[in-house]
Amino acid sequence: MNILITGSTGFIGIHLKQKLLNIKNYSIFELNRNRADIALKEIQLKKIDHVIHLAAKSFVPESWKNPYLFYRTNVLGAVNVLEFCRKNKCDLTALSSYIYGKPKYLPINEKHPMRPFNPYSHSKILSEKLYNYYRENFNLRINILRPFNIYGPGQKDIFVIPKIIKQLLDKKFKHIELYDSKPKRDYLYIDDLIDAIVKTIKKNNNSTYNVGYGTSISVEDIAKIIIKSAGIQKEIVENSAKRKNEIMDVVADITKIKEELSWYPKIDFQTGIEKCIKAYKKN
Repeated sequence: MNILITGSTGFIGIHLKQKLLNIKNYSIFELNRNRADIALKEIQLKKIDHVIHLAAKSFVPESWKNPYLFYRTNVLGAVNVLEFCRKNKCDLTALSSYIYGKPKYLPINEKHPMRPFNPYSHSKILSEKLYNYYRENFNLRINILRPFNIYGPGQKDIFVIPKIIKQLLDKKFKHIELYDSKPKRDYLYIDDLIDAIVKTIKKNNNSTYNVGYGTSISVEDIAKIIIKSAGIQKEIVENSAKRKNEIMDVVADITKIKEELSWYPKIDFQTGIEKCIKAYKKN
C-alpha cells in the first residue's frame, strides 16, 4: 500500500512516519512545508492508496494574531488534499482538533455541536464540512480523527507539557511559571494517537472519531506530576493570565472508536510524562 503523509516533518508526522516505516508492505511518501505549500501547490503524485492529512497551522494563541494564515493553510489545504483524493480515488484520514467549543456536557461525544471559539477551531470546522461534503458527493472514504490534547517527545515547548518540563530541567529557569493553572484537558500520549491513525488505514471505515484518554487533568496537577517524576523541586509561580475564550474542562467520550476500531489508549499520563522527561534529558 502506498501512503502519502502531509505534514510529515511536524510533531505527529515524525512519529507516524517512524511507525509506518516499520509496517511491512507500506510504502511511505511525504509532503511537507519544505517541498510544497499544501494550500496552493497541486499534489503531483500517482498511485497513492491512502492519504493521511496532518499539514496544518495548529497553535491556538497564534491564530488570534494571524487568522488569515490559519484559514489559508487549514481550509485551502483541505480542499487541495480532497481534490487529490477525488482525482486519484484514494482514501483519506484527516485530523481535526478543538472543534467543540465550550462543552454543553462531559464527556464530549461525536454528536456534540461544533462551535468555533478561536480562528484555529473555526478553520478545522470549515475543513470538516468540506470532508463531509466530499464524502457525500464524490463517494470518498474519509475517516476524521478528532484528537484532544496530544503530548509526547519532540513536541515544541510552546505547548504546556514540554514548556513545564523545560522550565523544571533547565537551570536557567529559577521557577516554573504557569499562565493559568486551572484549565483541565484530556491528554493523550502521541503513540496512542499514532495507533489510532494506523487503525483507520487497516479498518478502512468511513466515519468520525474522538481520540482521547477519557479523563482530564489541570495544568497545576501536570506541573506537580512532572516535578515528582523528575525528582527536582522548583517553585510554581502563576501569573493568572487567562486566554481569550478559555474553556475550563474538556473530556473525550471515546466509546465510538473503541467499539468500531477496537482502539483504546494504552499509556497512562504518569508513564507518558516519564517518557517525555527521559527524552528531554537525552536530547
